[in-house]
Amino acid sequence: MDEAIDLDLAERVGDALRDADETLSVAESCTGGLIGAAITAVPGSSDYFDAGLCTYAYDAKRRHLGVSREALDEHGAVSAPVARQMARGVRDVTDVTWGVATTGIAGPTGGTEENPVGTVYVGVAYAGPWGSESSYVTVSRYVFDGDRAAIRAATVEQALSNLLAELERSRVS
Repeated sequence: MDEAIDLDLAERVGDALRDADETLSVAESCTGGLIGAAITAVPGSSDYFDAGLCTYAYDAKRRHLGVSREALDEHGAVSAPVARQMARGVRDVTDVTWGVATTGIAGPTGGTEENPVGTVYVGVAYAGPWGSESSYVTVSRYVFDGDRAAIRAATVEQALSNLLAELERSRVS
């Protein structure tokens, strides 16, 4: 892995998923498989981890996750609407309880004034029981400092933290 990833965090996510008897899939763009690598570094992750899709290109996002051409054209890949569709798409395509998605600009080039290098969107999608109308998606925007490896590592940790927070929130509600 690029930078040291907090495997304790991945283990806590895994424990929460296992305790709730829930499953996870991830759709990764800027992290290029690092979230899946962190999750599967934990022994027993096959109990809750279903799939990791590395959907780096626009066409991969459309083909594998159902991200709309309109969202990509109008907002670009590094945007809240695309992160939302990626998280929802990976959750639904793999038929799991939780979908997590990352899309961003890890650099060193590619940044703009609106989305500088280090801009990342993390989406977390929950599939509630049928008929409960409790399914939802959250998206958060971050701007991380550092080189490419540091931005990717920070994104993995943030995505796992966001998922853990949603897992804990879902237990309370």
